[in-house]
Order: sequence, then C-alpha cells, then structure tokens
Amino acid sequence: MSPLASPPREPMLVVDDLRVSFPNRDGGRTEAVRGVSFTLGRERLGIVGESGSGKSQTGRAILGLTAPEGRVTAKRLAFNNLDLLGCTPRQRRELRGGRIAMVLQDPKFSLNPVMRIGDQIAETLRAHTRIAAREARASVIAALEAVQIDDPERMVGLYPHEVSGGMGQRAMIAMMLIAKPDLLIADEPTSALDVTVQLQVLAVLDALVAQRGMGLIL
Repeated sequence: MSPLASPPREPMLVVDDLRVSFPNRDGGRTEAVRGVSFTLGRERLGIVGESGSGKSQTGRAILGLTAPEGRVTAKRLAFNNLDLLGCTPRQRRELRGGRIAMVLQDPKFSLNPVMRIGDQIAETLRAHTRIAAREARASVIAALEAVQIDDPERMVGLYPHEVSGGMGQRAMIAMMLIAKPDLLIADEPTSALDVTVQLQVLAVLDALVAQRGMGLIL
C-alpha cells in the first residue's frame, strides 16, 4: 500500500457464520439459519431464498429481535465495530430504530390499529431524540413527503384501517426512517402489495438509500 493511500474502511455491518436455532419437540435444536456470512457498507444487498429459508430470522438476529427461545451465534456479528452479540440491552435499544431499522412484511400487522399514523411515527422519533411537539409534527410531515405521500397533513390524522396497503407500507417506511438510521432492513416490504404498488415502494426505497447514503438489506 502506498504511504499516502487511505486504509480500507471497515464495513458498516459484518456477519460471519451467523446461526440461529430453536428447540424442537425431540429435545434438540433446529437451525433456522445456518452459516450466513456477508459484509455491508453504505450499499444495497439482496438476500434471496424460498419461504422458510431464514431470511427474516437473519434480519431479526441482526436487530436483536430473535424470539427468547432462539439461540444466536456467530464468529462475528458487528455493526460499526460494536459486537452485537456482546453489547448490553441498553446499547441494543439505542441501536434499534435509531441506527438500525426494520420494515416488516405487512403494515396491517405492524401498525397499531388504535393509534393515528402521525402519532405512531412521532413516537418513534421521540424515542430517540428530545423534540418539541410542533417540531415532531413537522418532522413527521417531512418524513411522509419523503416517501411520496401526496397529502401528508391529512395522513397524520388517519388510522391504519383508513389507508390502502401501499400507503400503510409507505407510512411504515417513514416511521423506520424518521430517526435517520444508517442501516435499513426491509423484510419483503412489498409482498402484501399489488405489482404496481410494489414498484412504487421499491422506487421510494431506492431513492431514499441514494439520497441518505444508507445501507439497505432487502
């Protein structure tokens, strides 16, 4: 290496031999994820596999959302050099939603049906920043505009059952991105949508990743 050359940058996310297992009826354990390895910078990564192959469990393990009976091991699982297997619960909470966010498959099961959409998005922001109510509302409207919702001021006052699946998924994306995370894990975010809306949501994600310089696991 030339003396003037910059040292190679450490990847934002390092996953080395990730394994996730759950107890089975025979008293043993079944591996839902077996030996997954990859590194990720501020770029897009697609994980492809059939239903039940462990894609969702991989994302949940990175975010620390594996079910209590699950066991997560890896030679290395690190985000910006922080050991995700050895960090404290407080460090996990600070990362989750703040620096790493996850969009789940179907907004019908992810959005709280008895809370207005604007309140849910604002709640995510207040969990990670100290912000006045007026500023929070302005940030929520800006977040909804960023995911190409035409009338964000109307959207903040609606309940999830009052919007379409595509609008609900965009609201979920806005909720996950409002705290400006470095990494977004999108777990089949278009599987519950029709083809036309799928393309629109994917275009929104692609544009946001490019604009914000985020990492995206899709």
